Amino acid sequence: MTMAVGVFAGDARVVADAQPRAATPGATAPGLTGQAADEALTAVYRSHYAVLVRTAAMLVGDVATAEDVVQESFIAMHRSWWRLRDPSRVVPYLRRSVINNSRSVLRRRAVADRHLRTRAPDLPSAEESALVGVQRSSILEALSALPSRQREVVILRYYADLSEAEIADALGISKGAVKSHTARAKGSLRTVLG
Repeated sequence: MTMAVGVFAGDARVVADAQPRAATPGATAPGLTGQAADEALTAVYRSHYAVLVRTAAMLVGDVATAEDVVQESFIAMHRSWWRLRDPSRVVPYLRRSVINNSRSVLRRRAVADRHLRTRAPDLPSAEESALVGVQRSSILEALSALPSRQREVVILRYYADLSEAEIADALGISKGAVKSHTARAKGSLRTVLG
């Protein structure tokens, strides 16, 4: 024979072979244990899960998080079912658990938001990023318009950060030639870039 619990109407009748589990010292005798408790909680889950998720979603503002909150509440209820004195109090207990778990989620979010706000670097706006991209492309175009030797000198000097002597050695030219190519390239770039 199976058990029947009239939890929804406030009737806490227990019918069948539900044998109480051995209680821990100081704990009260439970109403249901074992398979009977599983069946009772399954019935509560089927009839109240959606309402509890909607409640949690209104509290936390996120359906996925609300589902997690409700699941945690049901798991906690299942773990502590043996301590339940009055099966008619299952739904109010679950509601209270959902509210408390929702509050915990909101507290964790508030703490995380505070820390994120203090650590977040100032990022450039979309307009600034677009302007940087345009400037970069115009610089690359201006560099590509230079004669090859001037372009090489400018790239080695300003992008590779080499000294005049290192550039002269890398290109096989004199330091004076490096200086003159650099000066001509700068003049051309000023004219093109404004």
